[in-house]
Amino acid sequence: MKPRLKKCYMEEIIPKLMQMTEFHYKNKQQVPYIQKIVINRGLGDASQNDQILKSYLQELNFIAGQKGVITRSKKSIAGFKLRQKMPVGISITLRSNYMYGFLDRLINLALPRIRDFRGLKIKSFDGNGNYTLGLEEQLMFPEISYDKIHQIRGMDISIITTAKTDKESFYLLKFFGFPFQKTNINFD
Repeated sequence: MKPRLKKCYMEEIIPKLMQMTEFHYKNKQQVPYIQKIVINRGLGDASQNDQILKSYLQELNFIAGQKGVITRSKKSIAGFKLRQKMPVGISITLRSNYMYGFLDRLINLALPRIRDFRGLKIKSFDGNGNYTLGLEEQLMFPEISYDKIHQIRGMDISIITTAKTDKESFYLLKFFGFPFQKTNINFD
């Protein structure tokens, strides 16, 4: 069964983007799409404690619905009390149906649960059509129980698209339902 957002992309978003005269798409293959979503969380002081590392990994597994990978340091840095191959973060890359399922939960369940949420910043585009947002806590996801967390920690979510410009990516994500702030949009 196709995820709801994938069906929405095929039936509604592609025709909307093709109708926009400023992009000059001649066929459906030129319309940008979301390639993958990468979720990252730095561990900080939790790298010395194995139990906290496992709980952080389990939290991200619940949120993403997929097993995460522990990223390790490449070299030792004495100032940070860091040795080579010590765990420094957790990363999860979501593609296809897992990606659309996570995106649906993010847009419709998690973002509306943020306190004093005024919309996503438009300045978070990277110039190549990708969008990154930082979340300050994991409690906004309904999969996470407040009683089972060790510490409130944030995460970075990067949405990688095939769009060539930030403007194309903005309209793609806006049609998906991303709640952007109501500001003057200028990508030039």
